[in-house]
Amino acid sequence: MKRLAILGLAVFLVMGLAAYASATTYSFYNVTNNNAGDVAIGLSQLTVDVTDNGDGTVSFTFNNSGPAASSITDVYFDDGSLLAIASITNGSGVSFSQYATPPNLPGGQNATPPFVTTAGFSADSDTPVQPMGVNPGETLTITFTLQDGQTYDDVIADLNDGSLRIGIHVQGFASGGSEAFVNNAVPEPGTILLLGAGLVGVGLMRRRFKK
Repeated sequence: MKRLAILGLAVFLVMGLAAYASATTYSFYNVTNNNAGDVAIGLSQLTVDVTDNGDGTVSFTFNNSGPAASSITDVYFDDGSLLAIASITNGSGVSFSQYATPPNLPGGQNATPPFVTTAGFSADSDTPVQPMGVNPGETLTITFTLQDGQTYDDVIADLNDGSLRIGIHVQGFASGGSEAFVNNAVPEPGTILLLGAGLVGVGLMRRRFKK
């Protein structure tokens, strides 16, 4: 009975790791530097989860962990394996529509190379802009169909080598200012650490089972 329980737990860990492996989290770096305090808030609170939906689509979920006042009001995508926006899923308190204004990421020219939004690959919050954006504790998910022959792994490879970039325009800071950010080309360390911890756990389970 004990062996069955251990085996069941090992299977649960493997299944959980498989699900986790299909989602990768990226943080952002700043390209405007209008206010050091606002930049620090953005760096600490804002992330995007990239998820394989298993049906030829990939979702990008924008998160604002809070607690400091800030609101993602525009999102932009620069090239890569994406074909078209398939859907926009607004979290509670959030309302976004396709096509952002302005049409390119503010301060995008400061990125290297300059950030140039791909036609149709943008969305922004509806009026009133800041309240309808992604404020602390809120999320926004944008789902893309992929180009023929492209997969989730291709999207992650593009993000990691800079062939695909994600930009966000953030407003609603207590200072009254705004900042722009672009995704870092390396996934968050937690993705790698959790995967490693899970694999170690499975290995220990297997050793105990053999005994």
